[in-house]
Amino acid sequence: MPIRLSRIGLVATIGLWLALVAFGNITDYGSNLVFVQHVLAMDSIFPDASIRYRAIHAPLLQHAAYVLIIAAETLAAVLCGLGAWRMWRARHSSATLFHRTKRLAVTGLSIGVLLWLGGFMAIGGEWFGMWMSSQWNGLASAFRFVVVLLLALVYLGQRDDELGH
Repeated sequence: MPIRLSRIGLVATIGLWLALVAFGNITDYGSNLVFVQHVLAMDSIFPDASIRYRAIHAPLLQHAAYVLIIAAETLAAVLCGLGAWRMWRARHSSATLFHRTKRLAVTGLSIGVLLWLGGFMAIGGEWFGMWMSSQWNGLASAFRFVVVLLLALVYLGQRDDELGH
């Protein structure tokens, strides 16, 4: 039972973390919009970089990208929260049933990995050259998110033993 409670607590805490990230981006929309705009505009990468043709300067597309980020953060948070709730409700159930209740949490954590690994590290970091920017470089933060989410996926993905009565 302590392992189950540990997994439930981890998923619930990650759900809270992701909800706070999304809430911050929604309630203080402009702060991180500036970050997204600079990354997409590629205005702080190396001056002689030959990848500048990839830049997106259209405000509508920049806002759309940011809204997509916020939507993914929100979806990941909701799925982790619902997953933690389902796991909590099944904490006294069989190992098979408890394992099945992890699906929403696994989906939420996976969306987070896709967002921060695929969106920030691959697309932002490599396609838009975010790694070249000293001011608008979010790779360290994205890496932190990816590591936490992947470790949670590994821990959550392990099978539970049957509860002893």
